[in-house]
Amino acid sequence: MKPKINNDYYNHLGESWYTADNDPIAVLRAEQNAKNPWVDQIIGQFFSSKDLKIADIGCGAGFLTNYLGTRYSHVSGLDASASSLEVARERDQTKTVNYSLGNAYHLPYETASMDVVCAMDFLEHVEKPEDVIAECSRILKPGGLFFYHTFNRNLLSWLIVIKFMEWFVPNTPKNLHVLHLFIKPNELKLMMTIHKLQHLEIFGIAPCFDLAFFYSIIRRRVMSGFKFKIGGPKLLGYIGYARKI
Repeated sequence: MKPKINNDYYNHLGESWYTADNDPIAVLRAEQNAKNPWVDQIIGQFFSSKDLKIADIGCGAGFLTNYLGTRYSHVSGLDASASSLEVARERDQTKTVNYSLGNAYHLPYETASMDVVCAMDFLEHVEKPEDVIAECSRILKPGGLFFYHTFNRNLLSWLIVIKFMEWFVPNTPKNLHVLHLFIKPNELKLMMTIHKLQHLEIFGIAPCFDLAFFYSIIRRRVMSGFKFKIGGPKLLGYIGYARKI
């Protein structure tokens, strides 16, 4: 029997989404500090207007969604966790982001209605990632951008992303990630190609191995200054984007 992913973890975080330093969500928060401006930069390379329709699928408590909400006119976030969406709404400084409780297999958006769709740290949490990608492609306008971040499936990612995380962050629950749901880059590229998403760029993403990183390891907490960088090998996490044909 393959282990079942523990997505219920996100229902009990509350304000820990933004405040915890001894929880795996703190690692995601640090990672998002690198991903948010990167996504914004890439969008700016393809669109000159800020009057864009953007959907963040599996938005959680709005790390990316609320960031984009300060920069673009029509930003929506969808998640299956009602408690996470409550935190996202509270943290939305603009009070303009449209948050919805929903199912990523059946997105509540019209066909060809979005300029940008994001699925960050999400595809490895569903049993049928291709079905999610198909839905993301459906709602994208021709020429629209699809952003993703997920984990590669190999022995090293099992050791680092799963087993090391369980040791490093004391409050990591069992099966927060499971190896069989990780996706190899070539598998993801094929899924996107099948559903009319032209792959453009892909990069590795990993922690910066500096003093803050090693201090965090010693303390077993995600300390201030713990950072990620985009670029390098794609053996663990990888991030990229595609364009709707």
